[in-house]
Amino acid sequence: MTQGDAHLLVVDDDERIRGLLQKFLIRNGFLVSVARDGAQARRLLAGLEFDMIVLDVMMPGIDGISLTRELRQKMQTPILLLTAKGETASRIEGFEAGADDYLGKPFEPKELLLRINAILRRVPVIRADAAPKVLHLGPVRYDMDRGELWRGPDPVRLTATEAALMRLFSAHPGHAISREKLVADLGRDDAAQERAVDVQITRLRRKIEDDPKQPRYLQTVRGEGYMLQPD
Repeated sequence: MTQGDAHLLVVDDDERIRGLLQKFLIRNGFLVSVARDGAQARRLLAGLEFDMIVLDVMMPGIDGISLTRELRQKMQTPILLLTAKGETASRIEGFEAGADDYLGKPFEPKELLLRINAILRRVPVIRADAAPKVLHLGPVRYDMDRGELWRGPDPVRLTATEAALMRLFSAHPGHAISREKLVADLGRDDAAQERAVDVQITRLRRKIEDDPKQPRYLQTVRGEGYMLQPD
């Protein structure tokens, strides 16, 4: 596997370190996603496939070793632990939890890069499709394959137009889609239908957002249209 093919997840509660690692690894050819804690990492891992996880041990909530132990029950994605602890006992605990390697802080970025590449070379990783299958919108999740919206254990009924909008937005998460394109993709070539799209967006927000008047996930991008911004 080459660096350009590898998608890494960096999990660290320190925003500065998280940002520095992301920039450094991107400069070295990786695709990099980040999470601020174990809970956010869980959500990303539920919807995306990664080639490797770079995981800080000392975090609030679930710590890195506990999360490693949890993840090992359901996936074999390589895990590199980062920690300020240098004791032998801590390293052993990390390996026993299922980590592939262990790097103590502070460390030289080049050493991190060498360890990541070494792990990727020796661990066979089989990936199906790196595209997300499930998008998380707070307590709501959208199953892309089935076209289903769920709030917790309960399905959320979508009209045909709402379902079509969700398919369009989920295909381009984080990117604004203009009203004109939404109208065209919905098979309506009448410009007057743009207002109808606005109404459908309002209705869809009621099913997604905790506060539809202040949308967090289905956002209005001034001058550009609408954008679905999952967790």
